[in-house]
Amino acid sequence: MSRKLVVTGASGFVGRTLARRLLVEGEDVLGLCRSDREMGFPVATVPSFDDAQALRLPLNKAEVIVHCAARVHVMQDTVEDPLSVFRQVNRDMTLALARLAAENGVKRFVFLSSIKVNGESTSGRNPFQPDENVFPEDPYGVSKLEAEQGLKELASETGMEVVIIRPPLVYGQGVKGNFASMIRLVGKGLPLPLGAISNKRSLVALDNLVDLIITCIDHPAAANQVFLAADGEDLSTTELLRAVAGAMGKPSRLVPVPEGLLLAGATLLGKKAFAQRLLGSLQVDSSKAWNLLGWAPPLSVEEGLQQCFPNH
Repeated sequence: MSRKLVVTGASGFVGRTLARRLLVEGEDVLGLCRSDREMGFPVATVPSFDDAQALRLPLNKAEVIVHCAARVHVMQDTVEDPLSVFRQVNRDMTLALARLAAENGVKRFVFLSSIKVNGESTSGRNPFQPDENVFPEDPYGVSKLEAEQGLKELASETGMEVVIIRPPLVYGQGVKGNFASMIRLVGKGLPLPLGAISNKRSLVALDNLVDLIITCIDHPAAANQVFLAADGEDLSTTELLRAVAGAMGKPSRLVPVPEGLLLAGATLLGKKAFAQRLLGSLQVDSSKAWNLLGWAPPLSVEEGLQQCFPNH
C-alpha cells in the first residue's frame, strides 16, 4: 500500500518534476501550490503555508513532506526590504508548515534549501562542505539558513525527522533565470568574450536533484542530515558554454578575452557583482550523499544538458 507524500511548490521547476516522478513510482502524491491548473497529479491550492485550517485536510495521514516552495533568489530585487520578505516566505512559512506537519504526525520533512547558505564563492578555497560553518551573503541565503536552524530546533523538540538539501544552480528543461539567459545568448550564435575563463562551478541536473530528494525521502541514514547536491563534474564558464552549445547543436563562438579585462570592463559598467559570479568559482562536495546514502547522480552533465533540449 502506498503512503501519502506531500510536495509543496508542486507547480514549480523542481516540485512539478518531483511529484510526477513519485506518481510514476506508485506513490500517493498530493501537490500543494497556489495554482490549480492541471499538472497530472492531485493538487490542493493553499493560500498560505501558515494557514492551519487550510492545511488540515492536505496534511491528514501524510507521512513525508518535501518542501520545495520558496521565494527564489532575485537578481535585481525591487522590494524595499528584501530580507523581511524573504524571511516571511522562506523562514516563517516554512517553520509554520513544519510545526503543523509535526502536530499532524508527519514522520519526515525534506527541505530544499540552497548552496547560498554556505556562501557565494569558493575561489581560493576548498569546495563547500555540508557540515562546515556557513556564511550567507544575501537576504535569500540568510532566510534559508534561518529556516534550516528553526527546522533543526523543531526536529529536536518534536522528534520529526528533518532532511536538508542544498543545491547549487539547477538546470533542466524549462529552466529560468541566469541559465535561461545563457541559453538564449548561445542560441543567437553571437560571439561571446568568454573563451578563456578558468573557474570551476558545480551544477546539478534537475533529474539528479529529484533522484537525491527521493533517496532522502526513504533512506534511514538521511534523518536529520544536511546534504549538498551536485553532478560531480565541475565546469568552467567556458566549458559550460561549449557544452550548452553542443547540446543545442549550435557552434560555440567564444572569444578568449583575459579575465582581468572582463572584470575591469564590467566594473566600469556597474556589473562587477555579476562578473564575479561569471568568473568566480563555486564548488560543492557532494560526497556525503554517496558515503552515507550510497547515492550517485544518475545523469552526467552531458546527459543532463541534453534533457534541456529534447528536440536536438
